[in-house]
Amino acid sequence: MNHSAKVMAAFLTLMLIMKGSLLSAQNPNTRAWAANVIMPQCYRSSVASVQPLRVTNVRARVRIVEQVATTTLDIELKNSGNQREMAEFLLPVPDGAAIRGFTFQGSGAEPTAELLTKDNARATFEAIVKRLKDPALLEFAGYNLVRTSVFPVEPNGEQQVRLTYEHLLNVDGDRIDYELPRSQSVALDTPWDVEVEIRSSLRINTVYSPSHQLEIVAQGKKHQIVRIAEHSRLDPGVFALSYLLQRGAVTASLFAYPDADQAGGYFLLLAGTSVDDSSPQQRSIDRELTLVIDHSGSMRGEKIEQAKNAAVSVLEGLNDGESFNVIVYNDSVESFATAAVQKDKETLAAAKQFVSGIRANGGTNLHAALVESLRPRPLRNSLPIVLFLTDGLPTVGVKSEHAIRNAASEANVYSRRVFTFGVGYDVNTPLLDKISLNTRAFATFVLPNEDIEMKVSRVFRGLDGPVLSSPVLQSLGADGEPDAGRISELLPHQLPDLYSGDQLVLLGRYTGTAPLHFTLSGAHADGRKQFQFDFNTTNGGAKNAFVGRLWATRKIAALTDAIRDMGAVADSAKKEDPKLKELTDEIIRLSTEFGVLTEYTSFLATEGTDLAAKEELLEQTVSNYQLRAIGTRTGIASVNQDINNTALRAMACANPRNCYLDANLNRVAVTNVQQATSNAFYRRGGRWVDSRLADHKEDDPATARVIEFGSTEFVELAWKLAQQGLQTNISLDGDILLEVDGEPVLIKHNGGNQLSPPPADQ
Repeated sequence: MNHSAKVMAAFLTLMLIMKGSLLSAQNPNTRAWAANVIMPQCYRSSVASVQPLRVTNVRARVRIVEQVATTTLDIELKNSGNQREMAEFLLPVPDGAAIRGFTFQGSGAEPTAELLTKDNARATFEAIVKRLKDPALLEFAGYNLVRTSVFPVEPNGEQQVRLTYEHLLNVDGDRIDYELPRSQSVALDTPWDVEVEIRSSLRINTVYSPSHQLEIVAQGKKHQIVRIAEHSRLDPGVFALSYLLQRGAVTASLFAYPDADQAGGYFLLLAGTSVDDSSPQQRSIDRELTLVIDHSGSMRGEKIEQAKNAAVSVLEGLNDGESFNVIVYNDSVESFATAAVQKDKETLAAAKQFVSGIRANGGTNLHAALVESLRPRPLRNSLPIVLFLTDGLPTVGVKSEHAIRNAASEANVYSRRVFTFGVGYDVNTPLLDKISLNTRAFATFVLPNEDIEMKVSRVFRGLDGPVLSSPVLQSLGADGEPDAGRISELLPHQLPDLYSGDQLVLLGRYTGTAPLHFTLSGAHADGRKQFQFDFNTTNGGAKNAFVGRLWATRKIAALTDAIRDMGAVADSAKKEDPKLKELTDEIIRLSTEFGVLTEYTSFLATEGTDLAAKEELLEQTVSNYQLRAIGTRTGIASVNQDINNTALRAMACANPRNCYLDANLNRVAVTNVQQATSNAFYRRGGRWVDSRLADHKEDDPATARVIEFGSTEFVELAWKLAQQGLQTNISLDGDILLEVDGEPVLIKHNGGNQLSPPPADQ
């Protein structure tokens, strides 16, 4: 019996065991509704007109064994009123879900929860939508529903509810997908503590979420535990998680999202890497590490001690047999050795003694130190890496940003990876960023209250076990020959080196509908390696809309990089510069279409901004970029820009509130734009306006077809959109102007959500 057959047999056995306890779907109209109908996944916790009940916390524990997921939701409910409230839950669940358990605090012997299939669930939705005028539930149209029995919540009391269900997960090649339905509304303010445990008989390669940032709790070859990161617990949207099963040194999968306006679409290639130390065919590449430490006068005190501790930690972290050198600089440059030496007890002890004697004094000859770190020929069959640390602007020797950039490029004949570290605010952030970006590396900025050793060590730990260096992705045609026109606009354009345990998230565009044939090749410890992958592009749909938005996010970052580069030469860009206008115009287009806003374009979401006034938008955006991206090169207001753009450049999961750091490093969120599946909606004059209609004038709604919320016509539209996975487009709170089949449609709420309790006969 093969692996899939075993999984299916186990699941069927489980279903038979549960059969006696499962309740069949019933007509939702057979019993009266409680005064409060709660849907924890919604941004609104109750559909009663007076809402003394509120969901205060949700704890989700998911256990995936092979292909079967068991989801347990612990929901905390608070009654802020002075009388007992009767309540019940509606919970959307995936197809094929089976209820395994339902309890609540103080429940009787047989608390009940009934599973409503899609047909009965539809009747439930229609009854609530028509009577309550509440759009919040519409996001879950098309799901099966669990409806609970009525239970009380005492005055000023709390209720604990637990629901457990199981379902079989979807499999796409080596990828297994899990989803937990939740509202996409940015109004969601209930924290969700979600933890997922995965157990597999095959090795787990990588775990990825396009919806939320994850933290690793435990990581083993066949057992992993991850959870939503603390700062992501309030992020709205379906919680989606995928994991890859290991197939060799590199495993990959593809998410495709067709573009309705073009013959093709967007794709996200997810790849994971691993090194099997027991297999000689999966050895990692040896590293040659050069540590470059600024010991100018400004490093005096705690900074130089932290830098020295970081150096010792990194050197100790190298494997025996790997090689290293240490370079220190102030006015002049001094090296531990004339060329890299192999690590052993003697060389490590000598290097530690060299580091211990470092003292902070003098100026900063950044140019000379950088050139020296790139000069020596690296050892054969090694990956040459530079960790370059500075806390100030160049004060000695060559000081021009443009000249230092050129020198770094021209001197790097051996393709060293230069990971830069800017300590404090008095650094040229675009210079450090560009030096790293051009070498398949990245810049890290150590803020005044942060520890240098911690930041450097964290980067170094991520460089453990290189698997594939200088990787290249290529598309092949049906004849096996390169097909250069099939994919385009890859982001990142230059793939980073792949290290053991790395997760590669690569975004791009494709043309046509035929399967994609990829080769991923690069330098390996045993010579050049090539991996082949075949992917179908027809499995995408609205559920993969995140792919287009992530691509647009990274594209905006790349365009911002191009604008920021203009500041390397004084007075290189004026407001009337056609290149600046062209880049900025494309940023505005992408920002408006996808609802992806940055510190330079956040004003697009401001109430009163006319998105049809293209010249005014262009002028404002150009001014923002010229003042900030081009004109601000150092200081806290420059550090924030590089932190923001680095995050955008590597964006791999949703940022629904368009959060960024302002010029004072304060966190800012934008809530007047709502990302809904494949569309974006802007809050304008009390209504939400579809980004596709953003260039319409103020009187355009008068020409739109008007549909009253809750009407028969509205219900039919809701289910039409649900079949396409686009029901989120009409689940926003208030009037909505959107495009449906190329036609403007205005959804009128007639006074908004003046909710009233469901009638007893419903």
